[in-house]
Amino acid sequence: LVSMATDPKLQWVTLWARVRWAAVLGLLLALLVVLLLPAAEDQCHAVLQGLSFLKSKLGAGSSGVTRYTGHTTELSVASNGLELLVLKGKASPEVKLEAKAALKQALEMKRQGKREKAHKLFVYALKMDPDYVDALTEFGIFSEEEKDILRADYLYSKALTISPFNEKALINRDRTLPLVEEIDQRYFGIIDSKVKKVMAIPKGNSALRRVMEESYYHHIYHTVAIEGNTLTLSEIRHIIETRYAVPGKSLVEQNEVIGMHAALKYVNTTLVSRIGSVTTTDILEIHRRVLGYADPVEAGRFRTTHVFVGHHIPPHPRDVEKQMQEFVQWLNSEDAMSLHPVEFAALAHYKLVYIHPFTDGNGRTSRLLMNLILMQAGYPPITIRKEQRAEYYHVLEVANEGDVRPFIRFIAKCTETTLDMLLIATTEHSVGLPEADGSSAGCKQTIPVK
Repeated sequence: LVSMATDPKLQWVTLWARVRWAAVLGLLLALLVVLLLPAAEDQCHAVLQGLSFLKSKLGAGSSGVTRYTGHTTELSVASNGLELLVLKGKASPEVKLEAKAALKQALEMKRQGKREKAHKLFVYALKMDPDYVDALTEFGIFSEEEKDILRADYLYSKALTISPFNEKALINRDRTLPLVEEIDQRYFGIIDSKVKKVMAIPKGNSALRRVMEESYYHHIYHTVAIEGNTLTLSEIRHIIETRYAVPGKSLVEQNEVIGMHAALKYVNTTLVSRIGSVTTTDILEIHRRVLGYADPVEAGRFRTTHVFVGHHIPPHPRDVEKQMQEFVQWLNSEDAMSLHPVEFAALAHYKLVYIHPFTDGNGRTSRLLMNLILMQAGYPPITIRKEQRAEYYHVLEVANEGDVRPFIRFIAKCTETTLDMLLIATTEHSVGLPEADGSSAGCKQTIPVK
């Protein structure tokens, strides 16, 4: 034993064996970490979800704090049962200092009469720190001076969402709110007069029949294109008319088109005539057709998993059915049906997409429900064009932050555009519908009411 201990060769062999064993153990530990990493990631994700849910509950539970109520407007939506949670990165102290300096410069430029520079500096300050209450309020005052009452009111509203007790924002919003209500109601009046003109067109009018048929294909094209479908208008027409697949194109995308066609037929033949009696089953049946050809497993049933939609975290899966019951109760209530049809349709769209009750197809189902409400009121179905996708998502995001009125105005604008297309197409010199792949400039053209 003594000789083994003192033999240098044997000492090297023992040392080399230890090194090899250490390497093997290290490799085994590395493999173990790799195997356990997905589970750890899932656990971290679950913890983050739990923290978000806890944050929303704590925010909802602070009912003892008096918050801004102000005057109500017909274009505002109550947040009963709708806990709005928008996750945003907070500005760092350095960025806040930069925003403060930009606001100071903006006010100086405004004092000197350099309003264009002031406008750019206000925008820059809010880009640096979107929750800067003083910048929101001062930019609101600046917007009022520029006669942009809608933007001013939006800025005051956002300031009060962040700081409900801000005295300057409270006083200013009390001034702009009645003006905004008047502007919105006047716009509804313009839409109503155009609806009457469309309804006065004889049902047998060949131009009206032709443009309604064309708008059907356009509607399917745009509503699936908003969700990323790449099929062209001519390919969609081919699929619907022949029921044959387009070679070389995604079968999932083609099944989405067939699903929209089936859902539209169901809405037109079954639901339009049933005013004031939309049920949860009806919404599930719409969704079953929307998604049934592309994903029959998830079609027609509420989601059972968490989903994340941009900055918005929809309700927990266990709360979906209850919130849908409350939503349907609201849909059939006198309060909802006493709203202007455009406002009612827009709010229904927003509330359903907020709950996000399905794993997929929420946007298409919400747009179908919106058009169902409009058609029940005698309006033609409207189309949100794919070129308007960015604006559409932006106003939905603004609604998630607490002000749904820009979304209602967006839907009102789409309604007026549809009415204008019908009126123009049925005149003596009809021009037909805009090209499916054209720019959205045509969407902004309106015709005056005489």
